[in-house]
Amino acid sequence: MSTEEIELIRRAKQGDPTALAEIYDRHQPAIYRYIFHQVSDVATAEDLTGEVFVRLVDKIDHFTYRGYPLLTWLYAIARNLVTDYHRRRARRPQFLALDERLVADVADPEKAAELSLAQDRLTAALAHLTEDQRQVILLKFIAGLDNGTVARVLGKSVGAVKSLQHRGLAALRRILEENGT
Repeated sequence: MSTEEIELIRRAKQGDPTALAEIYDRHQPAIYRYIFHQVSDVATAEDLTGEVFVRLVDKIDHFTYRGYPLLTWLYAIARNLVTDYHRRRARRPQFLALDERLVADVADPEKAAELSLAQDRLTAALAHLTEDQRQVILLKFIAGLDNGTVARVLGKSVGAVKSLQHRGLAALRRILEENGT
């Protein structure tokens, strides 16, 4: 963690709204992408992302620098919120209207439909992975984190992360090939 980030956290702990806004501006896009790829719904991803930052404000006093960037802590909060969301959703199935999933600002409707179909296939394939494999794939390739950071977020060793990534990618390849994708 840089001295700049340490200072930013110090200011946030003192209740500086500018520091909290800067943390939000820096990390919101990454947290949103991570959550969106797990819930596949814009409104839900926005709500859960907002909740991550509400918890940041509520619990910033408890954040202790342990050599890891603040973003690692935010990913852990997001992961827990997504897990809770899926648990609640499993008890009460919800269905999205087709038009909620379409991308409205794409000029070419055919490209938008192809992109949506590819995303649906990938989301379906990811659902067949173990939870740990899915988390590693999302954190590595969607969030762009390195193995060490993924290991810290998931509470696993770097070797375990590499193994989960290898097995997860192999399973994804097999699933997508079986489905003709």
